[in-house]
Amino acid sequence: MESFLGDSVASPLIWVITIVVTVGVLLVDLLIIGRRPHEPSMKEVSRHLIFFVSLAVLFGLALWFFAEPHELSPNPGPEFFAGWLTEYSLSVDNLFIFLIIMSKFQVPRQYQQTALMIGIVLALIMRAIFILVGAAAINEFSWVFYVFGAFLIFTAFKLAKEGAEDEDEYEENKLIKWVEKRFPATKEYHGTKLITKENGKRLITPMFIVILTLGTTDLLFALDSIPAIYGLTRDPYLVFTANIFALMGLRQLYFLIGGLLERLIFLSYGLAVLLGFIGVKLVLHAMHENELPFINGGEDISWAPEIPIWLSLAVIVGTLAITTVVSLIVSRGRSKQELDASTGPRRD
Repeated sequence: MESFLGDSVASPLIWVITIVVTVGVLLVDLLIIGRRPHEPSMKEVSRHLIFFVSLAVLFGLALWFFAEPHELSPNPGPEFFAGWLTEYSLSVDNLFIFLIIMSKFQVPRQYQQTALMIGIVLALIMRAIFILVGAAAINEFSWVFYVFGAFLIFTAFKLAKEGAEDEDEYEENKLIKWVEKRFPATKEYHGTKLITKENGKRLITPMFIVILTLGTTDLLFALDSIPAIYGLTRDPYLVFTANIFALMGLRQLYFLIGGLLERLIFLSYGLAVLLGFIGVKLVLHAMHENELPFINGGEDISWAPEIPIWLSLAVIVGTLAITTVVSLIVSRGRSKQELDASTGPRRD
């Protein structure tokens, strides 16, 4: 643990401060929402989203101008921005599934904030574990970059292929099905309670199942988002903070652009381009650190080009901008039925 955390752009003290501040912000948010469950107004979510985005930008600029370059992060600022934008764009895609989950379980609008907030807390905990495991694997085995790269290229191909299909379904995972069969649940929501008592028996509520569904769904999303960001920076601190800032604004984004999501009809193709690009970048990086005896005799492949972080950042920003603009232009004259068919299935 100390070997790769100590080599990070952040000292152990900075790690502790970051985790404490994150926990503090989440606790305050949970207490405020828990005390007064409600459907947030556009003014409220806009104000909070601007706050979190501004905080992320200021954090990235601080890294850009003040953080010392390091072996794991030669360009801390640009690496953070590239990772944050990638995680944010993948999170926007995740919102499609969150909307379907909320609709499937018929979650009242005033309770959706609480469900999302607790789901985000679970997501942060699970992603932190993924990040630590990924950092340890990268620190010990350079060939992991081949695995990450191949997985992202496969995911990109799958996402691009599915984007052309016209089904938009969500299927509960096995854990959720097992919980629904194993534990008796109430049919009605009991506010934001996860467990309640009826006729002397303790029962789980639909809110419990919704939160578990959101958390486990995000765990599946992390399977490609964590390898993707490790293709942009090897520093676990930058990976962790990029995920924090992307998830912090996710709840506000859900309420702010829920109606706009169906117009991002080419988002899957844009994300496929990003994941494919990062996958190729990972494979090229692995070739420079090659230790596999059956590839070039275990020697580095020096002729393989390295993709600089500035080019990665330019590709990410350009792809997201083109995808958004083209989606909005093309979808402007389409009916709701046509938009539903065009969005295609989301990642599962």
